[in-house]
Amino acid sequence: MNVLIFGATGMIGQGVLRECLLDDDVSRVVTLGRTATEQQHPKLHEIVHKDLYDYTAIEGQLRDFDACFFCLGVSSVGMNEADYTRVTYDLTLAAARTLSRLNPRMTFVFVSGASTDSTERGSKMWARVKGRAENALQRLPFKAVYLFRPGAIQPLHGIRSKTALYQAAYTVLRPFLSTLRALFPNSVLTTEAIGRAMLVAAREGAETAVLESRDIRRLAEREPVHG
Repeated sequence: MNVLIFGATGMIGQGVLRECLLDDDVSRVVTLGRTATEQQHPKLHEIVHKDLYDYTAIEGQLRDFDACFFCLGVSSVGMNEADYTRVTYDLTLAAARTLSRLNPRMTFVFVSGASTDSTERGSKMWARVKGRAENALQRLPFKAVYLFRPGAIQPLHGIRSKTALYQAAYTVLRPFLSTLRALFPNSVLTTEAIGRAMLVAAREGAETAVLESRDIRRLAEREPVHG
């Protein structure tokens, strides 16, 4: 399986990249972003592309993928709706429209968030925008689209968040996250579980297009845990 990853330098993306590199069924992993991950692996290739709204110049490198794991995202804190829409909806759809044209047999997995608003009419700005992006993705001619809505996430294997506020929170909560995950397994996911679940969705499909934390955990459990 050939996999394309957006947002591989972010917290979730790092976890997804790790699982893809460990998975024997994945023969090629390509990351695409404004900066490189700087990781080295025989099956990893990195595309550094500054304009994530226009892929015309690199379309030749974006063909023949079986799956895209879209982990790119930003916090809505301090952003107005127009700006958040540009980096959440416009950017995502620019990539997805190009990929659906070049790879009609592709499975597209989008990292959304718990409480995303599919009606697009709720009171929370970020949830409306995410919901609008989810709905638009489902209308594109991919083989399949899966919308992952994780809630609390525990980073494993030395993975860190690029957002300083989030990383500070993870540092404070680190001693408690494993306990919370044991007590609330359907509410707290690991970066490892999210990555494994994406691979299962790409290979085997999932029972529903929208996957909440409980669904992501169950999907991940079909796969053996990497050490």
